[in-house]
Amino acid sequence: MSREPPRHVPILFDVVDDCLVVGGIPLTRLTEQVGQTPFYAYDRGQIDARVASLRDVLPREVSLHYAMKANPMPALVAHMVRRVDGIDVASGRELRVALDSGVDPREVSFAGPGKSEGELRQAVAAGILLNVESMREAELLGEISASLGLPARVALRINPDFELKTSGMKMGGGPKQFGVDAEQAPDVLRRIGELGLAFEGFHIYAGSQNLKADSICDAQAKSFDLAVRLAQAAPAPVRVLNLGGGFGIPYFPGETRLDVAPIGDNLRGIVGRAAELLPGARIVVELGRYLVGEAGIYVCRVVDRKISREHVLLVTDGGLHHHLAASGNFGQVIRKNYPVTIGNKIVGERRETASVVGPLCTPLDLLADKMDLAAAEPGDLVVVFQSGAYGATASPQGFLSHPHLVEALV
Repeated sequence: MSREPPRHVPILFDVVDDCLVVGGIPLTRLTEQVGQTPFYAYDRGQIDARVASLRDVLPREVSLHYAMKANPMPALVAHMVRRVDGIDVASGRELRVALDSGVDPREVSFAGPGKSEGELRQAVAAGILLNVESMREAELLGEISASLGLPARVALRINPDFELKTSGMKMGGGPKQFGVDAEQAPDVLRRIGELGLAFEGFHIYAGSQNLKADSICDAQAKSFDLAVRLAQAAPAPVRVLNLGGGFGIPYFPGETRLDVAPIGDNLRGIVGRAAELLPGARIVVELGRYLVGEAGIYVCRVVDRKISREHVLLVTDGGLHHHLAASGNFGQVIRKNYPVTIGNKIVGERRETASVVGPLCTPLDLLADKMDLAAAEPGDLVVVFQSGAYGATASPQGFLSHPHLVEALV
């Protein structure tokens, strides 16, 4: 039998003595250090390496922002603030976490449909950049700016008239709750000027979780062209153009890691065109999952081993209430397995086909379906990889009132 760990996507962690190593710590020891299962662990070394490798590819003129909706753990956000150029938030609570991290408020932006009046007031008072997503928001910001004696810093979020092709989640094109339709943008831009808001630029986010560099390059080029056209109707020169992100990571068999080199080349071309067509404008890319997704794992413990009609079921103390995405209930049309292993027996003495299920009273509580795993017993540790983004806060932790998990940055 091969002693190589079975992997259906690339895994970036080390293995020593058949045990996973996270942040330089063997998983068994890390579990004791955390003090409980289930938990998420995020490897800061891997995050740093991902940021550094991306910096090597991106033009130096392009600003790199972290979209903290991917993972808003306060310690992780504080870590990211020292490594990126800005933070993008999606709620008032995320804004408080970002400000607590020590970020410069001038480098914080706020996007999301349905911002409350309280959130808008909070953002204006903090001096951050608000991505306006409707005429209603513009009108409210006019009132808030007048009451605070402080003009709101705004960019207009555009719902473009194109989609990010082959995107796992489309955020633009067609009817969308995100941003203002491109054809309606001139009216909103005119009103922003009438209200005396401090217009700074545009935010155009076409989609996410894309593994095709050519699709991302095409969307970036179209977004830039759209911004140039709309700039003619803007009440002030464009100072910032946020081209969004869309950079994906591999989750499932057959998926190939995104090649970011062509994206860097494409952005160099955009930077050159911007110098002529949008002089003084700063280009921003906004990434979340790509920066932290592969640096995180979810860990739960086997509490029971059952054989049901000749099939092995490993029952754990964690499940979909902690990791909704791995259960297949967070946007998957056809359920596929995340990469899963027995963390303290990566290869093991013997192997078997088994399913990993959680403790919830629903058949949806499935973390691995008929996977090749090391033979596991109660006490062994199940690891779900690719878990650094959209994990804890994207999951219904209150479902059936089981204990909450903890998160660790190591």
